[in-house]
Amino acid sequence: MRKLLLIPVLAICADAEDWPQWRGVNNGVAGASKAPMAWDSTRNIAWKAPIEGAGHSSPVISGGLIFLTTSVEGAVIEGHAPVKHTRRDQPYLHPDSVAGNRSHELKVMALDAKTGKVVWSRTAYEGKMFDDRHRKNTYASSTPVTDGKHLFVHFGSEGIYCYSLDGKQVWKTSLGPMPNWGLGPGTSPVLFEDLVIIQGDNDGGETSFIAALSKKDGKVVWKTKRTNWTSWATPILVKHENDWQLITAAREATISYDPKTGKELWAGPGVEGNACPSPVAAKGLVIVSSGYPVKRVFALRLDVNAAERVAWKYDKGTAYVPSPVIYGDHLYLMTDKGILTCVEVETGRIVYDSGRPPVAAQFNSSLVVVDGKILQTSVEGDTFVIQAGPEHKVLGTNSLGEPVWSSLAVVNDSIYLRTEKHLYQIRNGDNKAR
Repeated sequence: MRKLLLIPVLAICADAEDWPQWRGVNNGVAGASKAPMAWDSTRNIAWKAPIEGAGHSSPVISGGLIFLTTSVEGAVIEGHAPVKHTRRDQPYLHPDSVAGNRSHELKVMALDAKTGKVVWSRTAYEGKMFDDRHRKNTYASSTPVTDGKHLFVHFGSEGIYCYSLDGKQVWKTSLGPMPNWGLGPGTSPVLFEDLVIIQGDNDGGETSFIAALSKKDGKVVWKTKRTNWTSWATPILVKHENDWQLITAAREATISYDPKTGKELWAGPGVEGNACPSPVAAKGLVIVSSGYPVKRVFALRLDVNAAERVAWKYDKGTAYVPSPVIYGDHLYLMTDKGILTCVEVETGRIVYDSGRPPVAAQFNSSLVVVDGKILQTSVEGDTFVIQAGPEHKVLGTNSLGEPVWSSLAVVNDSIYLRTEKHLYQIRNGDNKAR
């Protein structure tokens, strides 16, 4: 019988059938599901809801509600300019940095999971932006997290917010400016017991940190200084030998912390490039990766006193943004063009390394496993269904005809898929797109 990694997030206390955080509670692996593996713009579509503005955050689901964030761009603000950056003591402006001179409305939304109707919508922040964003990114790219009672939302320099599930703002706070080379946000908050944890790596590392806020009032419980350059990876919680570890990925180092105190437990090599994919873990190992400007993946031992931290290393197959997934004994890596590599988790042995999608595509969405099948969703709006296991086999192609930048969420018999302008509920036997 396959042993799946269950990233335990017991402190979330959401229903086991919910999808309460970035990549769900099992780091991209859905629980038992009867969700369809075939759909198009009309077939097996329960509903299609328009979403105002722009956002790459993924949907999270709890108590029959779907939560999303979005950013609505306004006019140029005369006289306002975003923060200026320096890199190695020289002025730095990324050629794709945009929009920091405009007003933005950062919104939090709740939709009814049965109908797709908006239950409530709140403006968390409106006004000037501290920093630019990449032209392909948005100011609403961090996925919220919920414990089934409250929703926690991270808007970077524009603040962290807590809402009750009926839309009342409980608190808001700031951890200060978070400059990120003018490329926009990415890392999402995680919950541990009564804490909301934020990885705040900034520009050249001078003001980087990781911090835990009280779920009750947003006050800082602990804050640990880091020296890592900006990263966009979301940390993960792993229980190893009865102790919790909070694993963070970055260019310079992979660091494990005690999530209760922020104390560093161990440090290993970093991904040596931009840290965007989130770590994954299984079988006493945590796996970190980067796809730009170098392709690099490390498997690191979780033992605090490991004599040799690196279990294995591979220098191909990784993506700039999408995160890999572990299912059973195998790690599945994906390039930005959707080429899959299957690796034995424990040994690093390459099972296959040329699993190509049936058509040329680009990918931003992370891998999700449903009922023994890998779903890889392209920017062009196609979801390819791949059989998990030692042989790459394409089982189907599902097209919605809209760009997709976000990752899928799966609850019971439904897949929730956010396109550039809509949110879809995909469910067997439904043909009600509108």
